[in-house]
Amino acid sequence: MGEWLPLTTPEGPVQAWLARPVTAPLGAVVVIQEIFGVNPHIRAVTDRFAEAGFTAMAPALFDPIRPGTELRYDDAGVSRGRDYAADLGFERALKIVSAAARWLRESGHRVGAVGFCWGGTLAMLANTRLHLPSVTYYGGRSVPFLGEPALAPMLFHFGERDRLIPPEDVEKHRIHHPDATVHVYPAGHGFNCDERADFDADSATLAWSRTTAFLTEHLR
Repeated sequence: MGEWLPLTTPEGPVQAWLARPVTAPLGAVVVIQEIFGVNPHIRAVTDRFAEAGFTAMAPALFDPIRPGTELRYDDAGVSRGRDYAADLGFERALKIVSAAARWLRESGHRVGAVGFCWGGTLAMLANTRLHLPSVTYYGGRSVPFLGEPALAPMLFHFGERDRLIPPEDVEKHRIHHPDATVHVYPAGHGFNCDERADFDADSATLAWSRTTAFLTEHLR
């Protein structure tokens, strides 16, 4: 359903996977990758947002440092992805997210952000710094930024068996963002991804329905 297109950003040109719905859009979504790049899973998620009625764009955030990055969900992929995320940094990544949001907004849409893992933290920052309604799936690096006030509606998804995000960190999200919605599922880290060992179909289905309802409410 989707296709690659060039996106102009302050960090230089990057490729972005764009998927459009077949009917009038309900709004637009910046889909923010994990540390594994805009790989087949993230492209499939972006396509799925289009099937749900949203124009969706997933910018390849690692293009400024490693063009065309698509990593597997194995130890080598985790190691390389963490290195690339550290090399890029949140500030540069957020500039690319902002460019994607601007492109979608100029196409006439209200824009939100949905991010996964590393991208989940970026989705939260897209809220606190770019005013975008946002959905964060198991954002594992968000705690240092929780003091930043929300500037738009916000939704968090966590797994109660997530070894990277302990319950006390989930509770910190509730404390710092009392107006946000926080859901916890009987699952581990990465439960939305059917290519990961922690994939949990029931949790993923429920989180997806809540995500699309949230976006429909706040982007229409």
